[in-house]
Amino acid sequence: MQKLQEISQLIFPTRCLGCHKLSPTICADCLTQWKKRKFKTKYSDLSVYSTFSYTPVAASVILAAKENGDSTADKLLIDAIVWQIENLELDFNKIRLVPIPSSKRSIRNRGRSFIVNIVEQISQQIGIPMLDCLTLTGKTIDQSRLNRQQRLQNMKGAFSMKAMARGELLLIDDVITTGATLKEAARALNSQGFHAQISAITACVAQPLR
Repeated sequence: MQKLQEISQLIFPTRCLGCHKLSPTICADCLTQWKKRKFKTKYSDLSVYSTFSYTPVAASVILAAKENGDSTADKLLIDAIVWQIENLELDFNKIRLVPIPSSKRSIRNRGRSFIVNIVEQISQQIGIPMLDCLTLTGKTIDQSRLNRQQRLQNMKGAFSMKAMARGELLLIDDVITTGATLKEAARALNSQGFHAQISAITACVAQPLR
């Protein structure tokens, strides 16, 4: 058994991000939960496009990127978002990518503003400018244990503008569940009266909470 493990480590020096077994980035079993699709979700006037269903494997990939700073997980999320952008057939000359910012506490803990850093890499890769124009100013709490109504209340008034935003804007986030974060971001972007054209892309879409 030890010999087999040593050979496996030589062939697959990494572990699967989904199940953590020695394997390529995502093993054959976990690939069944990591299939690109075109999801479109409508939240009021906001259209949100996503690439993966929020399965346990997707959750593990996001956790590895967000909390552990895993560069391989970052690349998987970047690929998911870029794939969706390219499938929307947008005019790259007109749009700007607007990342959802992290809280100051999260930035201290992680050493980076997660989605801002992801979008910086996407911008460099495909040549669409990033517009880092949002800031998290409201007092929010971790949303993982909140229901839909609690999330909407938690995000109310959470974002404000730190730079002017006009034109066609594409909000970017890792996962959408209730739409509370993206809807609040869209509200903030339109708060200056310019009424920008706004859509959103996320790597994953979760089943909506009640």
